Amino acid sequence: MAARVAYQSGFGNKFSSEAIEGSLPRGRNSPQRAPRGLYAEVLSGSAFTAPRADNLSAWLYRLRPSAMHPPYKPAAARDLRSGPFAEAPVSPNRLRWDPLPIPSRPLDFLDGLVTLAGSGEPAAHAGLAVHIYRANRSMRARYFYDADGELMLVPQQGELSLFTELGFLKIKPGEIAIIPRGMKFKVDVEGPSRGYVCENYGAPFRLPELGPLGSQGLAQARDFLAPVAAYERGGACRLFAKFQGGLWETRLAHSPLDVVAWHGNYVPYKYDLARFMAVNTVTFDHPDPSIFTVLTSPSAQPGVANVDFVIFPPRWQVADDTFRPPWFHRNLMSELMGLVRGEYEAKAKGFLPGGVSIHNSFSAHGPDRASYDKASRAKLQPHKLENTLAFMWESRHVFRPTRFAMQCAQLQKDYDKVWDGFG
Repeated sequence: MAARVAYQSGFGNKFSSEAIEGSLPRGRNSPQRAPRGLYAEVLSGSAFTAPRADNLSAWLYRLRPSAMHPPYKPAAARDLRSGPFAEAPVSPNRLRWDPLPIPSRPLDFLDGLVTLAGSGEPAAHAGLAVHIYRANRSMRARYFYDADGELMLVPQQGELSLFTELGFLKIKPGEIAIIPRGMKFKVDVEGPSRGYVCENYGAPFRLPELGPLGSQGLAQARDFLAPVAAYERGGACRLFAKFQGGLWETRLAHSPLDVVAWHGNYVPYKYDLARFMAVNTVTFDHPDPSIFTVLTSPSAQPGVANVDFVIFPPRWQVADDTFRPPWFHRNLMSELMGLVRGEYEAKAKGFLPGGVSIHNSFSAHGPDRASYDKASRAKLQPHKLENTLAFMWESRHVFRPTRFAMQCAQLQKDYDKVWDGFG
């Protein structure tokens, strides 16, 4: 079926969609015979007995049951890693990497995944892993699902076309997409592409509570977009699964993206970060970065996230008698940052688009010397930060780097020197 890129609006909604009219059953989920000879199948993203507000599922009406496949066999995982992360020592040192190059050899999204760091483990449903994807060709007769965690994709270079079981999402730098745990998909690219992936082992991402901000501000529910139904018949293909840290493969005689109609709230979605309503001080002092939280994966301890997704977008700075960039700090939570475009206000040099930094729990960090000198002497007029988009995954879990991360040529061996010369 030809690509049909259209969207439904809302976060956490119960959606419904059909690629062929009359494919959705009316009044029941699993009739004795589903319409048009389709097979009814439920995809549950939570325990059956999860509270109503946390219960996630989708009913799929497809050409063939997903159960129709031969056994999975182990597949080569290359540099894809999973928790527990114990292959390299973890230290309190600050870490930073230049962008990983996009190889010239043919590489699709799955083959181009490399793990930088993570913590926790999938079996415990706690923690996360952070990967970099690099691709220069589309996934051809290859499909993937991740049983270990939901995936947040943050493109830095190149557009991605995500064909999921529930339909299409197109994202470009400045946008993000979420693929639910266990949902099958493939990725098409139009040229060399690179970006970041957070594999969230914990509770699914949700909108943060707004507290005294009231009902407005930050990310608005209506700006999140879910797909409409689309399907393909396809021929022989390979289906890869990430399960308990390993990569597995089976072969199918048909495409697994054969869902003609669906309804439910367990859906992939996209979000344009330019629609984020940033809230900032209009008097003095720099607020905590949590004020820029787009999505959060909570833990069992209130206010202490499994992982928060935080952005530093274009915005006005107006504070009086204030050092406006982020201050020097040491904190309980651990931070992994990426840069989509431009410069980050607290790092004048060395932090490049496509790069990564890690500042783990209680590791001292803050503005480099050049950024400090500039901001501490600047004339305090209203100033708009433009052409910038940095982000952070902040977690209660320490980011443990992989062996690849600590041995690759892009690791900046002299990162600590950015803080030389103070005093």
